[in-house]
Amino acid sequence: MMTNRDRNATVGLWRTAALGLVLAAILSGCANSRMTTGSVNRPSGKPVAEMSAGELSSAADQLGKGYTRNPADKATGLRYAEVLQMGGRTDQSLAVMRKLAIEHPADRQVLAAYGKALAAAGQLEPALDAVRRAQTPEYPDWKLLSAEGAILDQLGKSGDARALYRRALDMKPNEPTILSNLGMSFLLEGDLRGAETYMRSAASAPGADSRVRQNLALVVGLQGRFEEAEKLARQELSPDQAEANVAYLRSMLAQQNAWNDLKRDEKKKAN
Repeated sequence: MMTNRDRNATVGLWRTAALGLVLAAILSGCANSRMTTGSVNRPSGKPVAEMSAGELSSAADQLGKGYTRNPADKATGLRYAEVLQMGGRTDQSLAVMRKLAIEHPADRQVLAAYGKALAAAGQLEPALDAVRRAQTPEYPDWKLLSAEGAILDQLGKSGDARALYRRALDMKPNEPTILSNLGMSFLLEGDLRGAETYMRSAASAPGADSRVRQNLALVVGLQGRFEEAEKLARQELSPDQAEANVAYLRSMLAQQNAWNDLKRDEKKKAN
């Protein structure tokens, strides 16, 4: 169990890590099933979440050529923005989605993806507006409810966010992306046990992908259980992707010296 000193030393880490992971969850929550993180239809057939940095760059170059030929094409624009986002080119992804939203101002899928891009760029209030405009009250979309909740969490409105997650779960019971967002909500508050409870439910739910397990790995690692965290980070992935996940996990835990502080405490407890 973490001491109060551990909690104080890592509160900034929780916020930083949770921000990135909640926004990653938005990637899988905003769009329809053919545009979710880790399952975007690619010419190569390889999920975006499993692409290396080089593969993402190559895919972005290929899609960029098609986008340049026809910037108003919805399918190409959405795929291009997704690959740019996964490659860390947030500003460029947002520029693509902004132009696409102008071309398709009433398209729910475009508005949802635009909201995702705005949120990833830290523009949370505009992102919330875009996601809400994509929603239709008479026929609500659980993905958009979950995405709206993730943005509200970042705005410090956890009560409103969790109410939306529960509405989304009523519509889509045991959905891993919603459960993962709920876990992130607790992580934002520094409640690691609560976060782990929902993350484990998400990871064991049908359809859970490697990103959900990576979120769980981070929560487990933040509690000092490093071997278990690395095992989770390597699950069901190629060796290259597994190493990338472990490196990411270590980089998150290394912020503010949290990795070393927690590891020293773990050794002391073992002696």
